[in-house]
Amino acid sequence: MASIGGKGLITRASRMRSKLQSALEASLLEIEDVSYQHAGHAAVKANPNAAAGETHFNLKIVSPKFEGQSLVKRHRLVYDALADELNSGLHALSIVAKTPESHVFDRDSFNAVQ
Repeated sequence: MASIGGKGLITRASRMRSKLQSALEASLLEIEDVSYQHAGHAAVKANPNAAAGETHFNLKIVSPKFEGQSLVKRHRLVYDALADELNSGLHALSIVAKTPESHVFDRDSFNAVQ
């Protein structure tokens, strides 16, 4: 982890947010650290960077850059943006990647059901 002018540490979630916002111009970005749910897993125990957690995340992202892209290509864009994190201790990432249009449709459909 890096420090900001000696004032504190930048969390992995903050770094992820910055990288994803910059690379994908997200209109919605939700990042949830769920590392605590995996604390006993062998891969976490074997990872020297896992001591502080920050190894498992759920991600919801809405980006215009996903327009016309398959789900696999959307995930690849996310993985490309987070390559440094994946190479430095990020172990697992659950991704929901939507276009602005599909996100509005999903939200409207959900609201209509309520």
